[in-house]
Amino acid sequence: MGALGSLLAFPLTGPLRGLLWLAEQLHEQAQRELCDPERIRRQLTELELQLDLGQISEEEYEAAETALLDQLRQLHTQI
Repeated sequence: MGALGSLLAFPLTGPLRGLLWLAEQLHEQAQRELCDPERIRRQLTELELQLDLGQISEEEYEAAETALLDQLRQLHTQI
């Protein structure tokens, strides 16, 4: 497609390219947040607090702790 074709198609392709760029940015940010070991450590601390306050049972605590520690191990093996 030549310059004229690109210019004529811009009203259709411009917003689509912008939307794709935005989706990529959101995906990258979500990946950074999901792969943040500090986030997992904060969740472990909050989980322990919930257990101490009696908001969750020992079984719930152990299940959630196991899942979070698995996530943390996976992050460390990827690094």
